Amino acid sequence: MTMNTAEFLVEIGTEELPPKALQKLSNAFMDGIKAGLDDAELNYGETAVYASPRRLAVRIDALQTKQADKTVERKGPAKKAAFDAEGQPTKALQGFARGCGADVADLSEIETEKGTWMVYYLEQKGQLTAELLPAIVNQSLAKLPIPKRMRWGASDVEFVRPVHWALMLLDDQVVPATILGHQTSNKTHGHRFHAPQAIEITQPSEYVSVLKEQGYVQADFEERKARIREQVEAVAQSAGGVADIDEELLDEVTALNEWPTAVVGDFDETFLAVPSEALISAMKGHQKYFHILDKAGKLMAKFITISNIESSNPESVKKGNERVIRPRLSDAKFFWDQDRKQPLDDFLPRLKTVVFQQKLGTLYDKVERLETLVVKIGRPLGEEAQVLERAARLSKCDLMTEMVGEFPDLQGVMGRYYAQAQNENAKVADAIDGQYQPRFAGDQLPDSVVSQALAIADKLDTITGIYGIGQVPTGDKDPFALRRSALGLVRILIEKELDLDLQLMIRFSLDLHSEIDTSEALVMEIYDFIVSRLKAYYAGKGVSAEQFEAVRVCAPSHPLDFAKRIEAVCQFSEMDEAESLSAANKRIANILKKVDASLPEEVESSLFEGDSERDLFEALDALRETVSTKIAARDYASAMQLLARIRQPVDAFFDNVMVMADDEAVKLNRLALLNQIYQLFRQVADISRL
Repeated sequence: MTMNTAEFLVEIGTEELPPKALQKLSNAFMDGIKAGLDDAELNYGETAVYASPRRLAVRIDALQTKQADKTVERKGPAKKAAFDAEGQPTKALQGFARGCGADVADLSEIETEKGTWMVYYLEQKGQLTAELLPAIVNQSLAKLPIPKRMRWGASDVEFVRPVHWALMLLDDQVVPATILGHQTSNKTHGHRFHAPQAIEITQPSEYVSVLKEQGYVQADFEERKARIREQVEAVAQSAGGVADIDEELLDEVTALNEWPTAVVGDFDETFLAVPSEALISAMKGHQKYFHILDKAGKLMAKFITISNIESSNPESVKKGNERVIRPRLSDAKFFWDQDRKQPLDDFLPRLKTVVFQQKLGTLYDKVERLETLVVKIGRPLGEEAQVLERAARLSKCDLMTEMVGEFPDLQGVMGRYYAQAQNENAKVADAIDGQYQPRFAGDQLPDSVVSQALAIADKLDTITGIYGIGQVPTGDKDPFALRRSALGLVRILIEKELDLDLQLMIRFSLDLHSEIDTSEALVMEIYDFIVSRLKAYYAGKGVSAEQFEAVRVCAPSHPLDFAKRIEAVCQFSEMDEAESLSAANKRIANILKKVDASLPEEVESSLFEGDSERDLFEALDALRETVSTKIAARDYASAMQLLARIRQPVDAFFDNVMVMADDEAVKLNRLALLNQIYQLFRQVADISRL
């Protein structure tokens, strides 16, 4: 039987949707519809999602137009409970038949492992897809991730923004429904200014092309984004520079425009005396402008705006945007001039007015802790205490400046500029900015030792403090971004090859919080939290969860040491001996778990009863010293290669020796031998987990 299919299209027309949520909303709309079709057991082909400021739409190809008929089995009572001694139907059976809307004669029997049961087979006719679609679409809209729904006019309908129309088609036929208070039709609307009139869509496949040709709307988000990127790059080039395209800004601008046109504007060159980051922040944050760099990578006195209209007078669009940006840049210049009228130190006392966290005191208290902690971290790395303390002292001062008050994303950046302006030590100035690195996944790490020490101290103080007062991140909730801080901290230690003891640093940092009782359990809890961030980090580098766990359970306190062990385990995993030795270690671990008695420290060769025991003991003895030397030198890869040599004697031991011997002394001697093997491997990793 051939299955009939049709093309499906649904579009919701709205007031301008929140730009930063547009893609999330459109993808969730699509996912909800697909989930509804799957639940209804309807097959479909390719899917496409469309999103612009004023519409969310989904198109589905080759959608089955009717559910398949199916036989539904309803199970009744067991046969022995269905008929009495005379073979007459019992009340239980009669009740079951009535519930099915059938006679007893219509029932069948089915054999199962538990005996014979009465069943009724109901032929269920498949419903038409057009009848199911309204509920599927409405359900998907109801489940959209909208934090706050709004109502408008006298309507009870709630949505993220007021809705103006709903279009729903199956091939050329309108699917009748009420969606968010609107009757569905085959009409959409084009661009708010260029083509506000109703536009008829006769086929779902024509949706994109008709909107583009008649409606001045590019409905496909990715196509619109590519068009903006192309235009921005082209106009920057024609202006003699290169566009610096921020991907987040590009997404936001794509979500703000249905018919994008790039326009270049100019601003007064005197503004270039202000740090470029401040000008860029004003252009990006307030106006959603792209900036242009010259061939040397310096900011040019130009910007690119994306206009949502194809203006017949682009010059007036340019002039309008130039008028708008001027006061923004003037503000930045004013803040820059004002902030430099006093030294950074003068802003320090003001930190006493800002609460870092109710139980952990103010930002000033945090700075005092950082002054002590940064020295503890930076001195072993060879940096002077005086420089480290100064960096910590000035680290948060720029948070109280006018500039950072207006542009919070410039924290650290402006601190570096203000420190340079008062001729601070270059290391100190750089550290004020570097303390926040890495700011996001994959961001660069701080370069100098002072920056690295301050970045570690700042992150560690936050993690130990928040964790110590019991505010552990749960689910999506992580208001102090502890997870990001933890990953940033271990990345610095590993990638910058800083050989520091993390458990020691956690203990020291906790002791600086007067309101927290430091315990060994808390230290290890925080250590586990920080180190567990490495799981995804290593997964991205191709390290399996088992390889990661093999090292994690050994809890090496130096993250750099952790990294070296991971490397050794990955190399070991590729050796021929790995599988056999991992299995043997797993077997040993399971045997040792069941042993209650304490094992002898030394293995007595006089208790051996066969060659297999002696061979294993001698093989282990021959390796022990060299392996221990390699481990002490942290040459874990070589240690694992040496340990791989005992594969054969281990295999032979398990083939020929009964570990749990009747003679207690012989048994404990064998267990002690296995324990020595297990403990030697555990000095690198627990390979029983591989």
